[in-house]
Amino acid sequence: MNEEIKTVKIGLFLVMMTLIFGIGLGVVFGLIEDSVKSYIAQGIAAHPAVHDEQSSSKIWRYAQRAHFHSTGIAAFSIGLLLLIMHSSLGNRLQSVAAVLVGLGGLYPLSWFTMFILAPSIGRGAAHHHIVTEMFTYIGVGSLLAGIAILCANLFLGMFRKT
Repeated sequence: MNEEIKTVKIGLFLVMMTLIFGIGLGVVFGLIEDSVKSYIAQGIAAHPAVHDEQSSSKIWRYAQRAHFHSTGIAAFSIGLLLLIMHSSLGNRLQSVAAVLVGLGGLYPLSWFTMFILAPSIGRGAAHHHIVTEMFTYIGVGSLLAGIAILCANLFLGMFRKT
C-alpha cells in the first residue's frame, strides 16, 4: 500500500490536516463553546459601530461553517484521492492532482478567518479581507482544478500514463 500511496502522499497529508482541523474545531466547540461565544461578544462590544443585531449569530455561524466545511471537504477529498491513486494518470500528474485536491482544504480557513476577524472589523470587512479571499480563491480554484484533471482522465481519457 505504501508504494501505491506514494504519488498522492502530499495531497493526503493536506487532506488529513484539513480533517484534523475540522475535528479540532468540533472538540473546541464541545469543550469551550462559551469561551468562543464570549470572544465574539467581546469583539462586538469593543467595536459596536461595525456591527448590527445579527452579528453575534452570524459570526458564530462562520466558526461552525469552518468546522462543517473542513470535515466535509476532507471526507470527499479522501475519495477523490483514492480515484486519483487508481486512475490512469501518470505519476507526476497524480501528484499534481492530489496536491490540488489537498489545497481545497484552504477554503474552510476562509470561514475561520472571517470568524477571527469579524468581531473587530465587522462582517463585511472580514468577508472581503485579502486573507479570506486568498483562502477562498486558492482553495476552491485548486480543488476544482484537481477535479478537472481527474475528470478529464476518467471520462475523456486524457493525461494517461504512457
